[in-house]
Parts: sequence; structure tokens; C-alpha cells
Amino acid sequence: MILLLAVALPIVTGSLLPVFRLKDSTRTLYLMISAMLTTALVGVALFAPNTSITLFGLNKFLELSLKLDNLGKIFATIIALLWPVSLYYATDYMKGHEKQTSFFAFFLMSYGVTLGIAMSANLLTLYVFYEIMSLSTLPLVMHGGKPSSIAAGLKYLYYSLGGSAFAFIGLVYLVYYGGTTEFVPGGLFQGISLTHTTQLRLGYVLCFLGFSVKAAVFPVHGWLPSAAVAPTPVTALLHAVAVVKSGVFAIIRVTFFSFGVVMLKDSYAQHIPLALTAFTIVYGCSMALKEKHLKRRLAYSTISNLSYILFGALLLTPQGLTAGLMHLVFHALMKITLFLITGVFNQRADIYYVDQMRGIGKHLPLLAALFTLGSLAMTGIPPLIGFISKWHLAEAAVLVGGTLPIMGIIALLISALLTGIYLMVPAVTMYTRPANLGRMQPVETGFKVTLTALSAAVLAFSFYSGPLIDFLTRTAAEVV
Repeated sequence: MILLLAVALPIVTGSLLPVFRLKDSTRTLYLMISAMLTTALVGVALFAPNTSITLFGLNKFLELSLKLDNLGKIFATIIALLWPVSLYYATDYMKGHEKQTSFFAFFLMSYGVTLGIAMSANLLTLYVFYEIMSLSTLPLVMHGGKPSSIAAGLKYLYYSLGGSAFAFIGLVYLVYYGGTTEFVPGGLFQGISLTHTTQLRLGYVLCFLGFSVKAAVFPVHGWLPSAAVAPTPVTALLHAVAVVKSGVFAIIRVTFFSFGVVMLKDSYAQHIPLALTAFTIVYGCSMALKEKHLKRRLAYSTISNLSYILFGALLLTPQGLTAGLMHLVFHALMKITLFLITGVFNQRADIYYVDQMRGIGKHLPLLAALFTLGSLAMTGIPPLIGFISKWHLAEAAVLVGGTLPIMGIIALLISALLTGIYLMVPAVTMYTRPANLGRMQPVETGFKVTLTALSAAVLAFSFYSGPLIDFLTRTAAEVV
């Protein structure tokens, strides 16, 4: 029941928000109470034993159910901690914007839907929540109604529908040849004589291609940079917590809990995704280096970093999955920090392009320092969290050996170099170049507190991540 409450509370309270017609201050209180209660419910669920519930079921193929295992706990914790932070930031950021009630209604509903993905007990449930998330986040991308927003929303919708079609065909393959959609640690085909391997591996590749749309793997990544036109609280969630991480999470689920290592290892079903992610790592960084628009540059950075996670997982080893999960957590923290700082640059200093960042360090010293810290972490400068996860990824690839893992190591090295250029060079110019600033407005205390807290978390995990890494290691060992 606790899982159902956690998923349902933000969906119900979000859908009721337009009915109440609340004043701004009352609406903010309503939103934060709902979000914090949801986070509290997730916290209870994390420590509750054997938490599961069936929502609907006709037979073993058509059953919607929730369950919270260790992998789900990782994703649910990221969601439950970062969503209220983004919501609190959004209540300040969206002041003066039109249609705030509908914006926050969908913002809150998407919280519950994303938790539904994290807590899905089988592939059908995950797929249903995955589709609902496309619908609940679409109005957020299109918010404002500008032609660019409408175009970005339609592009997001078309990509999502195409990916959903591929994933659904893969689901049908799994049901027909595997007999169930249930998530089983290690996959459905361990310890049995493998039959229909050709069809099942094809089904996996289709699932990978379908879910890789939201994971922004080349060549189905195009919607993500376009979505940078959305309000910054939305892009922060898209890139750090909700949509893209749901795509990554879904791929990890079907890899290790549906098809399994025994079915996939050393086959084309492993090699094709591994090659695509290695290429995407370099491609995303290369495009980020060329991009002058700050939010779009961060979007291409996200494309690259999502494939870091997938590359580690697709090595199909405990070390690789541990490293991938590590980057799943650390990237969420680093990227949401950078995006939210960028939003303040946009709104308070009229800075939208990289060359406009010159000299901002003298005028907004705290935000410039926090942006520099986030950039150092993303680049992978030791001892920060970006270095920790990237080191483990490279180490896992070395242990596997072979052509594709070595190509992945080369991709990681190239990516580290390019990231240092496209993030650190602008960071340096904030202090060393003459200012090129337009209007300047005071930065609210709420923004400063939120961004300082996120940056403090980056530092805290940089120096004390041992317990987290131990938990991720145990989680990986259960399924590989």
C-alpha cells in the first residue's frame, strides 16, 4: 500500500490543483507539502520489507504491479530527493509566467508517474508508466506556447511514439518466447536450456532501440537538445532525473531483469548497443563543444553522459554495472546543479550563450563558483564524483578487454578532454575576461540556498561515497 500511496499522492494532488484556484503563496505551500509527503512515503518504502502490491491483474501477462527492489530503490531515491528541490526552485523561477497552475499540475503529476517507473514490478507496468510519462511531461516542454516550444514538444512526442513502438514489439517478443513480463534478478533465462535465442535477442535489440530514445542514444537523440527551450526547471528534470534517466533505467531493467546476461553476453545483442553507446559518448561531447547556446551545450553533455551509464551496464559484468549505477547517481546530482545555475544566469543576468558568461564571476561570485565546481566534477577532476564514476567505468572496461571495451576506454578519454574544454574554458572566462553583461537583477535567497545545498552534496559524495558504492556493488552482484 505504501508504494501505491507514493505513486498516487502527487498524481492526485497535481490533478486537483487546477480545481482549487489557489493564490501563489498558498499554491506553493500546497505543492511543497504534497512533494515532501511523497518523499516521506518513499523514505518509508525504502526500509519496509518485501514491499509490493498488485494494482490490476487478469493473468500473468496482463498484470500491473509495484515492487521496490534494490535497483528501484536507487532510482526512487534520486527522484524523491531531487524532485522537491526542483519544485522549490521552480516556484521562484516561474513567478510572473503565465499558466502557472497547469504547469505545476503537470510538474507534480510527473513526480508520481516517474516513481511508478522506478517501482514497476514487471515490464508491462514499466511500459504503461513510461507512456504516461511522455504525456505528463509533454505540456511541460510545450509550456509558453511559443512556436519553438510547440515544435520541440511535437518533436519530443514523435520521437517518444517511435521509441514506444519499438519497445512494445520487443515486449511482445519477450511475452511470446519468454512467457512472462515479470522482472527476475539475473533475467528469465538463467539455468535453463536456451531456445529461440535469435528471436529473443532481436526482441532485446528492439527494446534497447525503443527505450534508447529517452536515453538519447545516437541516432535517436535529436529531441533532447530541442527540448532546451522549455523552462529551466523542466530541462533540469528532463536531463537529470525524469525522462532521460527513465530511459536508462528501463534499458538496465530489461537487460538484467528480463533478458539477462546469459542470453545477451558475447552476442550481437550486446555488441550493437555497446558500439552505439561508445560512439554516443564521443558524439555528444563533440556536439557540445560546437554548441554556443549554454542550455543546448549542457543538453549535448547529457547525451554523452547517459551513454557513460549504459556503456558500463552493457559490459554485462558486476564491475561495469556498479560503475554505470554510480554515474547514474552522480550525473543526476552534477547535471541538475549545472542546469539550475544556468537558469539563474538566464533569468537574472540575461545570459543564454557561452560567450555572454565573460566576467560574470565579478558580479555573481557565488553562482560562478558553484558553476565552476559543477564543471570540475563533470570533467572528472579528482577527487570529485565525476572522477570516481569515470575511473570505475574505465577500470571495468579494462577488466573485460576486447575490441569494443577498449574502444569505450578511448571514447571515455576523448570525452574527458572535450568536457574539460567545453565546460572549463567558459568557467575560466567568468573570472579572466572583461564583462559582457546586459541587465542584472538580484538573485533570490531561495536560489542561493538551493544551489549551495546541491553543490554541498556534490562535495559530500566526493569525499564520502563509500557506503553508496558498497550498496551499488551489492545491487550489481545480485543480477550479474
